[in-house]
Amino acid sequence: MKKTKEQISYNMKKVKNKDSKIELALRAELWKRGLRYRKNVNSIFGNPDIAFKKYRIAVFCDSEFWHGYNWSERKKDFKSNQEFWIPKIERNMQRDIEVNEHLTQEGWKVIRFWGKEILKDVKLCADKIEAEVENRRVKQ
Repeated sequence: MKKTKEQISYNMKKVKNKDSKIELALRAELWKRGLRYRKNVNSIFGNPDIAFKKYRIAVFCDSEFWHGYNWSERKKDFKSNQEFWIPKIERNMQRDIEVNEHLTQEGWKVIRFWGKEILKDVKLCADKIEAEVENRRVKQ
């Protein structure tokens, strides 16, 4: 069943840009481990979903749709409004690269997870963050 433009627009407006299911799952696991963080930090370039300011660690939880997972294959899936969606998602992908480069130059460790990685094994994702926090804690 094909959706109308109005239905598609309504659905897209409902997509959360913070406190998404993947963010909540990862934050809950980090909190359970006693790791304290800031969320959706506007004062840090790129507004990381999770930040450990003291250790200069920025964590991003990237949804596959908005950040272009498997893009060379996925962009063929867009049947309507390609002139809007393809440049939009490609710009998001470029912005992710710019954010990574900028933060790295400023001494930050950038950690990015795909949503499906978090949902598949949130503990493994939290392990990676916890290891980096410990690594930077030791260096201070």
